[in-house]
Amino acid sequence: MAAGGLLWWIAAGVLVVMELFTGTFYLLMVALGFIAGGLAHWAGATLAVELAAAAGVALIAVIVLRRSRFGNWKKRDASRDVNVNLDIGETLQVNEWHEGHARAMYRGAQWDIELAPGEIEGAGWYRITAMQGNRLVVAAKR
Repeated sequence: MAAGGLLWWIAAGVLVVMELFTGTFYLLMVALGFIAGGLAHWAGATLAVELAAAAGVALIAVIVLRRSRFGNWKKRDASRDVNVNLDIGETLQVNEWHEGHARAMYRGAQWDIELAPGEIEGAGWYRITAMQGNRLVVAAKR
């Protein structure tokens, strides 16, 4: 049955194209399983062996991907991530503090400023270390 073998290859191709839209690599691992099913069909295996080969290869590939550095992304705190908040690392001047809180001009607007734990109030110039909502958390610039 040649049409059955062709379905494995068409399905693998469709999964590869779908993977281009998601970018997670998991559909590629399932496509590898479909390729294994197609190879088993080409070798003359029965449908049960084809399905077992496809499922086994896909399962092993997904497990290997999950345990690799590509499948195990660490979640980062977005309030401190420079790639999310481009203001982190920038400097600003704060003249008056009131118990660890202040208001200061930054990028043409008034911002609520909060002093990072363990930092001093009298430094004058501060570096933004995090953004929490509409507050900038700052540390003394060294």
